[in-house]
Amino acid sequence: MQESPLLEVRQLKKHFPIKGGLLGRTVERVHAVDGVSLTLRRGETLGLVGESGCGKSTLGRTILRLYEPTSGQLRFAGVDLLGLSPKQLRHQRRDMQIIFQDPFSSLNPRMTVGHVLAEPFLIHRIGTRQELDGRIRTLLETVGLPAEAADRYPHEFSGGQRQRIGIARAIALNPKLIVADEPVSALDVSIQSQILNLLVDLRKNLGLSYLFVAHDLAVIEHISDHVAVMYLGKIVEYTSGDELYAKPSHPYTRALISAIPVPSLDVKKARQVLKGDVPSPINPPSGCHFHPRCPLATKRCSVEAPELRDIGTANKQHLVSCHYAQ
Repeated sequence: MQESPLLEVRQLKKHFPIKGGLLGRTVERVHAVDGVSLTLRRGETLGLVGESGCGKSTLGRTILRLYEPTSGQLRFAGVDLLGLSPKQLRHQRRDMQIIFQDPFSSLNPRMTVGHVLAEPFLIHRIGTRQELDGRIRTLLETVGLPAEAADRYPHEFSGGQRQRIGIARAIALNPKLIVADEPVSALDVSIQSQILNLLVDLRKNLGLSYLFVAHDLAVIEHISDHVAVMYLGKIVEYTSGDELYAKPSHPYTRALISAIPVPSLDVKKARQVLKGDVPSPINPPSGCHFHPRCPLATKRCSVEAPELRDIGTANKQHLVSCHYAQ
């Protein structure tokens, strides 16, 4: 019998109202997440990739109910997240944590690292104060920091070390799911691989599942089992990592993959440069959201929105939202 998914998202939407006029009425809405469906199985990493402003971070935060969804369904470990009371949701948050993009602004500069890592235990009333020192020491060692780091402040650490502290805070309560919101994009390239390898090791050792948000497909390739490509609030392609890089089927995905740098002067790579800019999520295009920039677009694309359909084999799912993908 196949195990049920850890996370199930169905037709999730998050629209932000724009107020205007003397009475402050809603005059427009930002369609940040516009009908997203996906699943994440236990112990797996789902990479979520797309250009800046496509709704990736908003989707991650809406799944955790840091933003309240406009509509849709959310199930986590069989529990309907949208049906939970504030008290029940607070208890559920022990199993759902987040790693923020900026490792400096996400840490309170007035608190020592020890106090930062003690907060999750104090909020959820786990363990005694006598046990906290041992728990904090173990967390720091797990992420590759010395125990004496607990007495120092965030500004005394490098960017990579601060992100390790953020990771330690995220794993403190032994969660099942971690939303990693571009956790390496603010770090030096030399440090990014260290943090990625740490996240991979933690997934194996602690049985974690990741929703890994990034705009860099090279980073996504390194860590993800499955990849969802997002454009203007919608998923346009979803399949396994191997399948996506071997057979990208959506024109947007092909353009993203063509932009991955090749570290060799001898290799000539054909770039697929997209025309125009990303349309406004306040007033997204009719039909296929991607059609104003798509090299394959026809009149049908401007009037008929494509369904997310399976073009894969019997053994491998490959969902694509394009009329002409094969």
